[in-house]
Amino acid sequence: MPLARRPDATVPFGVDCWTCEKTALGACRFCGRGAGREHAQLRPYIVGLYRGRPDDVVRAVVVEDALHCGVCHPRGEPVPLPELE
Repeated sequence: MPLARRPDATVPFGVDCWTCEKTALGACRFCGRGAGREHAQLRPYIVGLYRGRPDDVVRAVVVEDALHCGVCHPRGEPVPLPELE
């Protein structure tokens, strides 16, 4: 299936950088905004959590270099969600 094209352009439709509105390299793993070459940053991202046995410490599987837009501010601490318990 061909890529959609802007009516007024010859380049394929894509994601634009949130900051400079140029073509983005990819989408921020944290918020989904587009991030261009000049604004893209790398940040650790937790892919999943696991516990081997019920009495083990919870461990995280982390990607060290996930794409970050540089605009959003992921929280450093977990947010409690007691309503899901």
